[in-house]
Amino acid sequence: MPPSDAQISFHSLKISMPIHEPSVDVLIVGAGVSGLIAAREVQSAGRSVLLLDKGRGLGGRLASRRIGAATFDHGAQFITTRDARFEEILKQGAEAGMMKEWCQGFSTTVDGHTRWRGQPAMTAVAKYLALGLETRMEKQVVALRRAGDLYSVETSTGEFYSAAAVLLTPPVPQSLALLAAGEIELDSAMRTRLEGIQYERCLAVMAVLKGPSSIPPPGGLVPTSGPVSWIADNQRKGISVEPAVTIHANHEFSLAHWEEDRMNSGRLLLEATQSWLGAEVLSYQVHGWRYSKPIQVDTHPCALLQADPPLVMAGDAFAGPRVEGAALSGMAAAETLLAHLPH
Repeated sequence: MPPSDAQISFHSLKISMPIHEPSVDVLIVGAGVSGLIAAREVQSAGRSVLLLDKGRGLGGRLASRRIGAATFDHGAQFITTRDARFEEILKQGAEAGMMKEWCQGFSTTVDGHTRWRGQPAMTAVAKYLALGLETRMEKQVVALRRAGDLYSVETSTGEFYSAAAVLLTPPVPQSLALLAAGEIELDSAMRTRLEGIQYERCLAVMAVLKGPSSIPPPGGLVPTSGPVSWIADNQRKGISVEPAVTIHANHEFSLAHWEEDRMNSGRLLLEATQSWLGAEVLSYQVHGWRYSKPIQVDTHPCALLQADPPLVMAGDAFAGPRVEGAALSGMAAAETLLAHLPH
C-alpha cells in the first residue's frame, strides 16, 4: 500500500530535523595546539568540554604524512619553549615517550634552546595533548549562533552542538566567517582589530630521495636566499627510515604560485634546493598551508568577544607565531572562559 501524503510529509520533516547533541560547558572549535591546551585546562577545572575539528587527524599544523616507507613532518618542524608551564607539559610528554629532543640549534654554535620533536613524528604531540579529551573529527563547523543563554554550533552535515561557552581556535579569517554565518555581531573596534590579522602562506614539498641528502646534521637549515625558507632531512631528524626531505617555500613564492599547478611549483622548489638534496628525487607531494604563520600578532593572548555567554577566540595570532605561542593563547583562553562561566 503506497504511503499517504501525510506520511510522506511527516517522513520528509523527520529526516530534515537537525541532530541536537547534549550541551557541554565549553565547546572548542579546532583541535590544534590552542584548542587542545585550552581543553586540558578547562577539563582540569572540572568543566565538561568537547572539541570539534574538520580534519581527519588532531593537531592542525602539528602534521605528519607518510609516502611509502618515508615519513615527513610537513607543518611545524619542532617546538621550543621559554614558559615554565608549557615546558612542564613537554617534559611530561617526553617521559610518556611522545616527544624527544631533536637538537639545540642548527649551526655550529648551539643556542641552548632545546628543539623538541614528536616521537615518532609531530602528530604524536597532538595525540598526547588529547589524551582523556572528548574529540570529534571530520566535523566541519559552518556557523555559530546565539541560542538564548547558550551557543549553538552547526556542522556541514547538519549536526548541532550546544554549549554554555565557545572557544574559536581556527585562523582568524575562518573564525570571523563562522560568526558572520551565524549573524553574531562584534563591536567595531574588535572587528577592526581582528580583520587586521593576516597570515603568510606556505607551499610544503615532501620529497622521497634515492639516497641520503646533503643537509648537514642535525638535519635542518634556513637558506639565506632564494624561494625556500626551510629545508629538513626527516631521516637525520630521526622520524623516517627512508631518505626524505621537507621543503618550505617562503611567503612570497607561495603567494605568487598559490593558484598554479602544485606539482610544477614543487618542481621549482626542488630545483632551488638541488645542492642540498644530494640524491635523486624518487617522488614528491606538495601541501599548501593557507594560514601558515600570522604576519601580525595581536597584543592580547586571546580575545573575549562576548562575556555573557562567554565567547573567546585564540590561536597563534594572539600569543606568537610559534607552537608555544598557540599553547599560551590556549591557556589564556581557558582562564578567560572559566572566569566568565557561571558557577
